Amino acid sequence: MTCDTPDTSADPDAAGAPLTTAKPPPAQEPDASNPIHNAFWTRHRSEIEVDLQTLRSEPLTFFPGFAFAGALADIHTPGAWVVTRHATILEISRKSEIFSSARGVTVNDLTVEFNEYFNSIITMDDPRHARLRRLVSAGFTPRMLAQLDDSITGQARMIVDEICERGSCDFVTDVAARLPLRIVCDLMGIPASYHDFAFDRSNVILGAADEEYVPDLDGITAILTAGEDLTRLMDDVADSKVGSDDEDLTSVLVNAEVDGERLTRSELSSFFILLLVAGNETTRNSISWALVYLTDHPDQRRIWAADFESVATTAVEEIVRIASPVTYMRRTALRDTTLEGVTISEGDMVTMNYLSANRDESVFDDPLAFNVRRDPNPHVGFGGPGPHFCLGAHLARRQIKVMYRELLSRLGDIEAVGEPELLSSAFIHGIKHLPAEFTASKPLGTVA
Repeated sequence: MTCDTPDTSADPDAAGAPLTTAKPPPAQEPDASNPIHNAFWTRHRSEIEVDLQTLRSEPLTFFPGFAFAGALADIHTPGAWVVTRHATILEISRKSEIFSSARGVTVNDLTVEFNEYFNSIITMDDPRHARLRRLVSAGFTPRMLAQLDDSITGQARMIVDEICERGSCDFVTDVAARLPLRIVCDLMGIPASYHDFAFDRSNVILGAADEEYVPDLDGITAILTAGEDLTRLMDDVADSKVGSDDEDLTSVLVNAEVDGERLTRSELSSFFILLLVAGNETTRNSISWALVYLTDHPDQRRIWAADFESVATTAVEEIVRIASPVTYMRRTALRDTTLEGVTISEGDMVTMNYLSANRDESVFDDPLAFNVRRDPNPHVGFGGPGPHFCLGAHLARRQIKVMYRELLSRLGDIEAVGEPELLSSAFIHGIKHLPAEFTASKPLGTVA
């Protein structure tokens, strides 16, 4: 492997064009009233819930743009419509011919090259999206996912072994972040010695506005450097897999063809970045928020622990609903249209706020209640219906279930002992740190 000394040069396609496409508005002070601004999402969750409920009761609203200050000073947004209701998000998701993903999935006004480099298939429209999704879907067949079952169970057991004697931990960094990172790396054939390397770079890409992850560099430089580091890692792994009969996803994608096509190296690297960032961040945040809500609702913890397997399916869906790990996805109107009786002009950004939709009173009874037996539960935590429904949804569900089977059976009294420290992001509903305590125990296999 050749990634011990990262190359800080940026991807030429991503860096060769301007990052933004229009003159930015002046930088704004943090605006906690604007749901497309990070400041809205770093407040206590009770305040956020009140504001989202108000937004759902009001007509569809356009929120003004701003330029970021500090680390992301080169990035701006011209503003966006914020869709908060469940039915409208389903409508947008199904109308991919009107609402495009190809101009970006965040409100940041970035180039197509930059978006595709870091977001792969989620920033493409058909037919390009369909072609690439067909190719990478080869790694998400029932057979491929079944091969990961032993790995998921083994890794979850190892993670609990690593903390069980301590009696306390940072639940995010010590538990929730470790499982999905290791599983994604196992899926792609990344050596264990590079897990921390990959974890650090994924934090930078999604947390570039957060000073903990990017304390010194400007945000764009940090994002591009992290992307280049991961590209070089994937290139090295792919080189080692050419001609091999290994069963990891990289070997499948490098050596196999689907309908006479295979991924290019640049497509493979971009998909790896997407899988690492999206698969790691979203699953870890679901696992993290689950402990918050299980702590807040001990009655629900008791119900699940008493009959884990029977309740697991609905419990996992409720975790994804309440966590809504991706707060929103953006689409861009390709022509003039209407939503909720409001005119949307060609070129307007529209954000589908999944977290708000998953609390829509017209769809969910008592939506702020955490109910591990909630059924039906038509949440949009994995996105709405249509071509961009989350490819890794089944893998995410499996990881959440297995991690909590291990936790509730071995650390049955584990609980959060402080408020979650939130990621400064309007895009990811993330937790950076969460203190937890539990009764210490011996690792499995240790003789007392």
